[in-house]
Amino acid sequence: MLTCQFSHAQFTVGKDTGKTKDDSRVFTSVEQSPEFPGGYEAFSNYLAKNLQYPKVARLIGVNGRLVVSFTVDESGHVINATPRNCVGAGCEAEAVRLLEASPVWRPGIQNGRPVRVQYNVPISFSLGGGPTTTYIGNLRNSKYGFVFNIKGDLYTIDEAEKILGKTFPSDQIEVAEPFYNYNKVEKFEMPDKKEVYLIILKKS
Repeated sequence: MLTCQFSHAQFTVGKDTGKTKDDSRVFTSVEQSPEFPGGYEAFSNYLAKNLQYPKVARLIGVNGRLVVSFTVDESGHVINATPRNCVGAGCEAEAVRLLEASPVWRPGIQNGRPVRVQYNVPISFSLGGGPTTTYIGNLRNSKYGFVFNIKGDLYTIDEAEKILGKTFPSDQIEVAEPFYNYNKVEKFEMPDKKEVYLIILKKS
């Protein structure tokens, strides 16, 4: 089961966030706020219905809450979706895709004209039922490669299994992000894998 939570940003009257590349101001409060077709409840339903849990995040058991900033422009399109924190394993890219694929909003109005308005929205990635169990064997047998960061040191999946055992609770994962073997450490080379991810475990 996938869950997605939404709450709209709190605005401060009369302020703007500065200028965008094309010199258009971006407001955080306007006389008439932008509106998703059908309102906030419809927006929440859109997010919940269209969220696609990333394959790697599902495999690892990643759960997390992203806060994403985005702007509704003068024509009602969602632009500049930017994650404010990191969950990893493709969740940020999915949140950006989901928001920028949003139907056209009714634009915000200030002084009788359409303007750009910025929002912050939390999007929760959850497999339901709380933390899950991550199986090392499932990771090893997948088309993805994994390197583990345990208390600041890097380990192969086989080395990590000796430390963690064959399973570990998914809520031990702080973040999962693409791994780039810049130093060309041989044991971390996995040319047969589609992508390689670094699983950073919480230190406590």
